[in-house]
Amino acid sequence: MSKRSLEDSEAVDVSKEARREAKRLKKGGKIKSGETSARAQPDLVATTDSGPLSKEERRASKKAKKEAAKADLAESAATSTAAASEDTEADAKAARKAARKAAKVEQASEATSTSNGHSSEASNGLAYNQDPALSALPQAEIDTFVAEKQLAIEDPKKQLYRPITNFKYLPVDEAQRAPFAKFESPTPIQAACWPYLLAGRDVVGVAETGSGKTLAFGVPCIRFIASLPKSQRNGIKACIVSPTRELAMQIYEQLVKQGESAGVKVTCVYGGTVKDEQRKTLKGTHVIVATPGRLNDFVQEGSIDLSGARYVVLDEADRMLDKGFEDEVRKIISATAPSGRQTLMFTATWPPSVRELADTFMSEPVKVTIGDNASGELRANTRIVQEVEVMTQFDKQNRLLELLKQYQSGKNKNDRILVFCLYKKEATRVEETIRRRGFNVAGIHGDLNQQKRTESLAAFKAGSVPVLVATDVAARGLDIPAVKHVINVTFPLTVEDYVHRIGRTGRAGQDGHAYTMFTDAEKGLAGALINVLKSANQSVPEELMKFGTTVKKKGHDAYGAFYKDTGDMKKATKITFD
Repeated sequence: MSKRSLEDSEAVDVSKEARREAKRLKKGGKIKSGETSARAQPDLVATTDSGPLSKEERRASKKAKKEAAKADLAESAATSTAAASEDTEADAKAARKAARKAAKVEQASEATSTSNGHSSEASNGLAYNQDPALSALPQAEIDTFVAEKQLAIEDPKKQLYRPITNFKYLPVDEAQRAPFAKFESPTPIQAACWPYLLAGRDVVGVAETGSGKTLAFGVPCIRFIASLPKSQRNGIKACIVSPTRELAMQIYEQLVKQGESAGVKVTCVYGGTVKDEQRKTLKGTHVIVATPGRLNDFVQEGSIDLSGARYVVLDEADRMLDKGFEDEVRKIISATAPSGRQTLMFTATWPPSVRELADTFMSEPVKVTIGDNASGELRANTRIVQEVEVMTQFDKQNRLLELLKQYQSGKNKNDRILVFCLYKKEATRVEETIRRRGFNVAGIHGDLNQQKRTESLAAFKAGSVPVLVATDVAARGLDIPAVKHVINVTFPLTVEDYVHRIGRTGRAGQDGHAYTMFTDAEKGLAGALINVLKSANQSVPEELMKFGTTVKKKGHDAYGAFYKDTGDMKKATKITFD
């Protein structure tokens, strides 16, 4: 090989080595894409190790430099393409991430608009189709029913349904309709609420005690669970909360009758009994009926899972909040299904605390009010004759025995009489006094164990024991058939409790009678009692009027006279001093 050819070959090798060095530097981030590689190979410009180049050698060197530049351009283009590809892939990833985020935002928006999962459609996937026979009724007949029953319905969605005025219009099978055989027609609260509940709407029911609220929410509850495919029935699907053990047991007894024919298991849990025994009954439960404290105990320890409960009922909601159960109730609702939940509240009054709870957990609820009481103030059943007699503390015992002899003789011998006392010890003393005088009597109060309380209540309901002495644990919600008389030996702490006490009689459309012993120790409640008597068109004794008509501000059951209701308090104004 000639000397010139050897030099040309060495120049080409140098060019290749320069390209390799340039490539290595680019990978290490030393040279920017598209930058010339001349500074990486400065010795190629004018000289080689053998000295100055001739004309032909310079041509060869220039040619090698051109080839190196072309190689650099190709390398730069490849690098740019790879970078563009990486950018494109990054953009695609970013787009996918944004899409997922948008989907989550959309789901959150839907959840917000549906208020904890309650959609504008039937939240439980149910649709209510009005019976054609009900649709065919003349509008005048419906108007007459609404006027006579004093029915008021407020629906934000303006989705008005006709009340189900007859059991034959109720869209359930004959087995679920069987418990109504002894009734002529639905109660007003049932007739008004059923269409909306069957359609999956949230409902607030405001009605007097003894109006049939249990079956108003019980029938749609069982129908909802029975409509689910068997593969979706596992776990608790409905949760019903009540303030007292007795009321919880009563709801349980009513729902068991409804659920048996539909294959729906109902379980009741409450405080005052051994937890282990109640845990054994939880397996396979579809509907849980409970008091707030015991239910939260089971939820916190993991024995009960409410995450699948999509039908939630608060019965006697005002009473639970008055007793200080608000935090417990909020925990329970928060533990239920986060989507698709249908929430119901039944209450005798409509105070600010209940309204706030409804605003928090309900979505555009339908408010159903029975009676001319749109404000939701507590009122007594007008079918109950109320007698109030002012006397001294020492006259009570003799007067009580006189009343028992009067109402437990002749054809009235088997009439059920419910005697209310204020304190547990007082109830025990009155029960023993009545028993010593030869009356068949039982008791129910906090000093008795749950088994004894259950036995006493069952005997009274069956009629084997016609007289029951109780504290206010029996004042709320208990549906005891044919209670003819309620006797208040001691007036309760609030007039609200008085209304609920006397509400144990005059139920299911029947007439009732309530007798109350009033002393000057309760004179602070005289004004509120007078208002209740007047609103129910009852006579007011002159002795009661002497105590005055001033209405004492309501106290809180949990906090007593120290409770301060800030619901109607004026907003504070800021004062600035110069």
